[in-house]
Amino acid sequence: MSEEKTPGAASARPGRRTPLVIAAVAIVAALGITAAVGLGGNDDKPAGSGSSVAVVSGGSDSTKAATVLDRPFTKPALVLTDTKGQKYDLRERTKGKPTLIYFGYTHCPDVCPLTMSNIAIAKKKLPKADQDKLQVVFVTTDPERDTSAELAKWLPAAGDPSFTGLTGDFSAIQAGARQIGIGIDPPTKDKDGNVVSMHGAQVIAFSPTTDQGYVLYGEDASVDDYAKDLPKIIKGENP
Repeated sequence: MSEEKTPGAASARPGRRTPLVIAAVAIVAALGITAAVGLGGNDDKPAGSGSSVAVVSGGSDSTKAATVLDRPFTKPALVLTDTKGQKYDLRERTKGKPTLIYFGYTHCPDVCPLTMSNIAIAKKKLPKADQDKLQVVFVTTDPERDTSAELAKWLPAAGDPSFTGLTGDFSAIQAGARQIGIGIDPPTKDKDGNVVSMHGAQVIAFSPTTDQGYVLYGEDASVDDYAKDLPKIIKGENP
């Protein structure tokens, strides 16, 4: 995850912490081996069973943005509220559909809007039929500020009107994030009154054929990376 400050005053500057899991994934990919990468999880548990461990297959191409998992994550059992104020069951609503999931927040000064923008631009390069199939789900990590109405305003500007924004109880969001290896803490305030929030370090792609999360994209994934891989992800193939 990454941690950022939302300024309480115009002079405050955002601070970020480089996510360790992405650094570890990069090392694994560079070595071209299969290894366990965790955030305090138990290596004996399968991914998606409450453990935050992902088995990563680096392959031979360390320049690829996508990291394919040998042990895919099970889709989080999240039931939250969408931008229309309606109940949204993540597993039910995205079943059998290619789905990208990202945990972030609307006051993020850089990574979250850039991630949504990159995916939105890449999506527009797809044939209309594939655009309609792809589901992009943005789950807030700052639900106190990110209400349904706030997400409804922010997502179309930062990404695409078709993207799904979800908010709700933080403990439920935290538990859902943990199921796919993302550790987040509740937003806090520092001594200067700046709100310190966390966002996920990766976008996770779920296959339409298995509903399993099998591909990770880090914060450096570009429009071209997504544009190249999305046609395969939509088919449930490895990028």
